[in-house]
Amino acid sequence: MDRRVAFFVSDGTGLTAETLGNAMLSQFQGVEFDTMTLPYILSEDATRQAIAKINEAADRYGNCPIVFSSLVDRGHRDLLGRSRAVILDVFQAFMGPLEQELGVRSSLKVGQSHAIHDPEAYRLRIEAVHFALDNDDGVGWRHHYEKADLILVGLPQAGKTPTSLYLALQYGLFVANYPLTEQDIEDASLPEVLVPFQDKLFGLSMDPYRLALARQELAGDDLQGCCTDHCTQETEAARALFEFNQLPNMDVTKMSVEEISTRILALTGLKRRLQ
Repeated sequence: MDRRVAFFVSDGTGLTAETLGNAMLSQFQGVEFDTMTLPYILSEDATRQAIAKINEAADRYGNCPIVFSSLVDRGHRDLLGRSRAVILDVFQAFMGPLEQELGVRSSLKVGQSHAIHDPEAYRLRIEAVHFALDNDDGVGWRHHYEKADLILVGLPQAGKTPTSLYLALQYGLFVANYPLTEQDIEDASLPEVLVPFQDKLFGLSMDPYRLALARQELAGDDLQGCCTDHCTQETEAARALFEFNQLPNMDVTKMSVEEISTRILALTGLKRRLQ
């Protein structure tokens, strides 16, 4: 398999370049990419240091690095173009056509994409994240399900926590999650604490083999409940519980947290609070 290096270069966090770059790189299944993010390139000196790293990688790999750049400053962008790399410039690709269509020159201000333009939306995002953390794993006195937009239900290590946090961070939704116990799935009935909130429930399930692997990574020497046979029994019982109680549910084995989240919104009709 061919091996290449890709850089994400930005005058901010690098998230924009990473998101766009990774989406493009994922389309090339026959190539293995090593990636590196170079954030906060805010000066000519920092740009030259980035160029040195890119050129060093060109020597080490024996081919041209791929560089996804979201640098705003034109001088820094021109300087970066002197590196021994293939430069994919986000602003060069999109700003010209946008300016022509809108009839307005872009401001080209550094940090605009991640600045806090709406303090109220930022506050909501933080509150949603805190809610997800406070209502993680659904056990104890802290849960506030009456405030939840959604309650994820599933076996331990089935992806509930990362999905809850992603929905909070990206969409501003208040998401709790509840891990099904062996007693819950043996009874095939909803835990008493969830019954009043059945319209907010959404089930997550996973392939037993993948579930076993996920548990083994966390279990250390304690492998009880990590064998595939045990996970198969639990998975089948959890799915039966979802069906018996008519809960919308989804197998998330081959899904990223981003895909899980967008599919949940599509299936439930929930609307994002953050734009």
